[in-house]
Amino acid sequence: MYLVQSIGWTLVLSAIAFALGAIGGFGLMLARISPRPWLRWLALVYIECIQGIPLLILLFIVYFGLSVYGLALPSLIAAGIAMMIYVSAYLGDIWRGCVEAMPKPQWEASECLAFTRWQTLRLVIIPQAVRLSLPPTVGFLVQIIKMTSLASVIGFVELTRAGQIINNTIFQPFLVFLLVGAFYFALCYPLSRWSEAMEKKLNVANR
Repeated sequence: MYLVQSIGWTLVLSAIAFALGAIGGFGLMLARISPRPWLRWLALVYIECIQGIPLLILLFIVYFGLSVYGLALPSLIAAGIAMMIYVSAYLGDIWRGCVEAMPKPQWEASECLAFTRWQTLRLVIIPQAVRLSLPPTVGFLVQIIKMTSLASVIGFVELTRAGQIINNTIFQPFLVFLLVGAFYFALCYPLSRWSEAMEKKLNVANR
Protein backbone atom coordinates (compact mmCIF):
# COMPACT_ATOMS: atom_id res chain seq x y z
CA MET A 1 0.00 0.00 0.00
CA TYR A 2 2.89 2.34 0.84
CA LEU A 3 4.39 1.68 -2.61
CA VAL A 4 1.07 2.39 -4.31
CA GLN A 5 0.72 5.69 -2.44
CA SER A 6 4.24 6.69 -3.49
CA ILE A 7 3.18 6.39 -7.15
CA GLY A 8 1.10 9.51 -6.56
CA TRP A 9 4.20 11.49 -5.57
CA THR A 10 6.07 10.17 -8.60
CA LEU A 11 3.24 11.44 -10.80
CA VAL A 12 3.10 14.78 -8.95
CA LEU A 13 6.83 15.37 -9.46
CA SER A 14 6.57 14.27 -13.12
CA ALA A 15 3.67 16.69 -13.67
CA ILE A 16 5.54 19.60 -12.04
CA ALA A 17 8.70 18.89 -14.05
CA PHE A 18 6.79 18.57 -17.32
CA ALA A 19 4.49 21.58 -16.84
CA LEU A 20 7.22 24.00 -15.71
CA GLY A 21 9.74 22.50 -18.14
CA ALA A 22 7.26 22.98 -20.99
CA ILE A 23 6.87 26.68 -20.16
CA GLY A 24 10.64 27.11 -20.04
CA GLY A 25 11.10 24.97 -23.14
CA PHE A 26 8.62 27.06 -25.12
CA GLY A 27 10.50 30.23 -24.20
CA LEU A 28 13.80 28.60 -25.17
CA MET A 29 12.32 27.44 -28.48
CA LEU A 30 11.25 31.01 -29.27
CA ALA A 31 14.69 32.30 -28.30
CA ARG A 32 16.44 29.68 -30.49
CA ILE A 33 14.49 30.74 -33.61
CA SER A 34 14.63 34.46 -32.80
CA PRO A 35 15.97 36.83 -35.49
CA ARG A 36 18.20 38.36 -32.78
CA PRO A 37 21.61 36.59 -32.82
CA TRP A 38 22.44 37.42 -29.17
CA LEU A 39 19.18 35.82 -28.00
CA ARG A 40 19.80 32.68 -30.07
CA TRP A 41 23.32 32.51 -28.66
CA LEU A 42 22.14 32.86 -25.03
CA ALA A 43 19.54 30.12 -25.50
CA LEU A 44 22.11 27.85 -27.17
CA VAL A 45 24.60 28.34 -24.32
CA TYR A 46 21.89 27.56 -21.73
CA ILE A 47 20.75 24.42 -23.56
CA GLU A 48 24.25 23.08 -24.12
CA CYS A 49 25.31 23.78 -20.53
CA ILE A 50 22.25 22.10 -19.01
CA GLN A 51 22.38 19.13 -21.40
CA GLY A 52 26.02 18.67 -20.43
CA ILE A 53 25.26 18.43 -16.69
CA PRO A 54 23.74 15.25 -15.18
CA LEU A 55 20.36 15.71 -13.52
CA LEU A 56 21.84 14.30 -10.32
CA ILE A 57 24.29 17.21 -10.12
CA LEU A 58 21.47 19.73 -10.69
CA LEU A 59 19.57 18.11 -7.80
CA PHE A 60 22.62 18.45 -5.54
CA ILE A 61 23.15 22.09 -6.57
CA VAL A 62 19.53 23.12 -5.93
CA TYR A 63 18.97 21.10 -2.74
CA PHE A 64 22.37 21.11 -0.98
CA GLY A 65 24.05 24.05 -2.76
CA LEU A 66 21.35 26.65 -2.13
CA SER A 67 20.97 25.57 1.52
CA VAL A 68 24.59 26.68 2.15
CA TYR A 69 23.44 30.23 1.32
CA GLY A 70 20.43 30.01 3.64
CA LEU A 71 17.89 28.97 1.02
CA ALA A 72 16.82 25.54 2.30
CA LEU A 73 14.09 24.20 0.05
CA PRO A 74 11.74 21.27 0.71
CA SER A 75 12.81 18.23 -1.27
CA LEU A 76 9.73 18.37 -3.54
CA ILE A 77 10.38 22.02 -4.45
CA ALA A 78 14.11 21.41 -4.98
CA ALA A 79 13.45 18.36 -7.16
CA GLY A 80 10.80 20.26 -9.12
CA ILE A 81 13.17 23.19 -9.82
CA ALA A 82 16.09 20.96 -10.81
CA MET A 83 13.92 18.85 -13.11
CA MET A 84 12.26 21.94 -14.58
CA ILE A 85 15.69 23.32 -15.54
CA TYR A 86 16.73 19.97 -17.02
CA VAL A 87 13.46 19.31 -18.88
CA SER A 88 13.24 22.83 -20.34
CA ALA A 89 16.62 22.42 -22.07
CA TYR A 90 15.53 19.22 -23.81
CA LEU A 91 11.98 20.27 -24.68
CA GLY A 92 13.27 23.59 -26.04
CA ASP A 93 15.62 21.72 -28.35
CA ILE A 94 12.97 19.17 -29.42
CA TRP A 95 10.43 21.87 -30.22
CA ARG A 96 13.00 24.08 -31.97
CA GLY A 97 13.76 21.17 -34.31
CA CYS A 98 10.05 20.66 -35.03
CA VAL A 99 9.50 24.34 -35.84
CA GLU A 100 12.56 24.47 -38.10
CA ALA A 101 11.36 21.32 -39.88
CA MET A 102 8.40 23.22 -41.30
CA PRO A 103 8.83 23.84 -45.06
CA LYS A 104 10.33 27.23 -45.89
CA PRO A 105 7.55 28.09 -48.42
CA GLN A 106 5.12 28.27 -45.49
CA TRP A 107 7.15 31.11 -43.98
CA GLU A 108 7.34 32.81 -47.40
CA ALA A 109 3.60 32.40 -48.03
CA SER A 110 2.87 33.99 -44.66
CA GLU A 111 5.09 36.93 -45.54
CA CYS A 112 3.12 37.35 -48.78
CA LEU A 113 -0.06 37.57 -46.69
CA ALA A 114 1.58 40.35 -44.62
CA PHE A 115 1.61 38.24 -41.46
CA THR A 116 3.93 39.41 -38.71
CA ARG A 117 6.51 36.92 -37.44
CA TRP A 118 4.38 36.20 -34.36
CA GLN A 119 1.24 35.71 -36.48
CA THR A 120 3.16 33.31 -38.73
CA LEU A 121 4.31 31.31 -35.74
CA ARG A 122 0.93 31.34 -33.96
CA LEU A 123 -1.37 30.73 -36.93
CA VAL A 124 0.74 28.72 -39.38
CA ILE A 125 3.92 27.17 -38.02
CA ILE A 126 3.25 26.19 -34.40
CA PRO A 127 -0.07 24.32 -35.03
CA GLN A 128 1.73 22.07 -37.52
CA ALA A 129 4.87 21.79 -35.40
CA VAL A 130 2.76 20.66 -32.41
CA ARG A 131 1.55 17.61 -34.38
CA LEU A 132 5.12 16.80 -35.36
CA SER A 133 6.40 17.23 -31.81
CA LEU A 134 3.82 15.03 -30.08
CA PRO A 135 5.64 11.65 -30.45
CA PRO A 136 9.06 12.89 -29.20
CA THR A 137 7.41 14.93 -26.43
CA VAL A 138 5.46 11.94 -25.13
CA GLY A 139 8.59 9.82 -25.48
CA PHE A 140 10.48 12.34 -23.36
CA LEU A 141 7.67 12.32 -20.80
CA VAL A 142 8.45 8.62 -20.27
CA GLN A 143 12.04 9.60 -19.52
CA ILE A 144 10.84 12.26 -17.05
CA ILE A 145 8.83 9.67 -15.10
CA LYS A 146 11.88 7.41 -14.85
CA MET A 147 14.17 10.33 -13.95
CA THR A 148 12.04 11.13 -10.90
CA SER A 149 13.76 8.15 -9.24
CA LEU A 150 16.87 10.36 -8.87
CA ALA A 151 14.94 12.61 -6.47
CA SER A 152 15.29 9.83 -3.89
CA VAL A 153 18.92 10.94 -3.29
CA ILE A 154 17.71 14.21 -1.72
CA GLY A 155 15.17 12.43 0.46
CA PHE A 156 12.03 12.93 -1.62
CA VAL A 157 9.80 9.91 -1.04
CA GLU A 158 8.68 8.84 -4.48
CA LEU A 159 8.43 5.29 -5.78
CA THR A 160 12.13 4.38 -5.62
CA ARG A 161 12.65 5.95 -2.18
CA ALA A 162 9.55 4.18 -0.86
CA GLY A 163 11.04 0.91 -2.12
CA GLN A 164 14.29 1.67 -0.28
CA ILE A 165 12.43 2.39 2.96
CA ILE A 166 10.41 -0.82 2.74
CA ASN A 167 13.49 -2.86 1.89
CA ASN A 168 15.34 -1.43 4.91
CA THR A 169 12.51 -2.78 7.05
CA ILE A 170 11.89 -6.25 5.59
CA PHE A 171 15.18 -6.77 3.69
CA GLN A 172 13.63 -8.40 0.65
CA PRO A 173 15.44 -6.45 -2.11
CA PHE A 174 14.55 -8.81 -4.96
CA LEU A 175 10.83 -8.73 -4.23
CA VAL A 176 10.64 -5.03 -3.32
CA PHE A 177 12.58 -3.67 -6.28
CA LEU A 178 10.90 -6.11 -8.65
CA LEU A 179 7.61 -4.54 -7.57
CA VAL A 180 9.07 -1.04 -7.95
CA GLY A 181 10.23 -1.90 -11.47
CA ALA A 182 6.80 -3.33 -12.29
CA PHE A 183 5.12 -0.10 -11.15
CA TYR A 184 7.46 2.00 -13.32
CA PHE A 185 6.72 -0.30 -16.26
CA ALA A 186 2.98 0.06 -15.68
CA LEU A 187 3.37 3.85 -15.76
CA CYS A 188 5.70 4.10 -18.75
CA TYR A 189 4.63 1.32 -21.10
CA PRO A 190 1.23 2.82 -22.07
CA LEU A 191 2.93 6.16 -22.81
CA SER A 192 5.58 4.44 -24.96
CA ARG A 193 2.91 2.65 -26.97
CA TRP A 194 0.94 5.89 -27.29
CA SER A 195 4.04 7.66 -28.62
CA GLU A 196 4.62 4.88 -31.17
CA ALA A 197 0.97 4.96 -32.23
CA MET A 198 1.06 8.74 -32.75
CA GLU A 199 4.28 8.45 -34.74
CA LYS A 200 2.63 5.96 -37.11
CA LYS A 201 -0.61 7.92 -37.29
CA LEU A 202 1.13 11.19 -38.07
CA ASN A 203 3.52 9.42 -40.45
CA VAL A 204 6.43 11.31 -38.91
CA ALA A 205 9.16 9.21 -40.51
CA ASN A 206 8.00 10.05 -44.06
CA ARG A 207 7.38 13.76 -43.66
